[in-house]
Amino acid sequence: MISKRDVAQRLDIPVEMAVRHGLIEMTEAELTELENDPPAWLVQSRANRKKGARPVWATLTCDICGYTETVRPKKWWPTFTYLSCREHSPADLPAPAQGRHRAEFDGVGSRFVGIVDDEVDGL
Repeated sequence: MISKRDVAQRLDIPVEMAVRHGLIEMTEAELTELENDPPAWLVQSRANRKKGARPVWATLTCDICGYTETVRPKKWWPTFTYLSCREHSPADLPAPAQGRHRAEFDGVGSRFVGIVDDEVDGL
């Protein structure tokens, strides 16, 4: 059986929408059938997406160890230069390029720290 979270990820819809439409658990065959012949609500949901809008799901990958997690992206997330698990040292990542300042954002996904290397003002 495929969990509601995995169903939502594979259909690229929020978990809440999957639950609302009774997609709690499915077999692989049921999911394949749904993907091949989507109901009107799923077709409409996909049609309503704005080009360039924030995606429904984001895959986060640690740039140090390769650990991967799929999560719902948050509006506050900037474009990260690097992602690393909280357990890693910042020294495990390449140093910021000359003229760049490094900022860290904790609380990305369940275990990540987002790293943003921005240009230093005035340079």
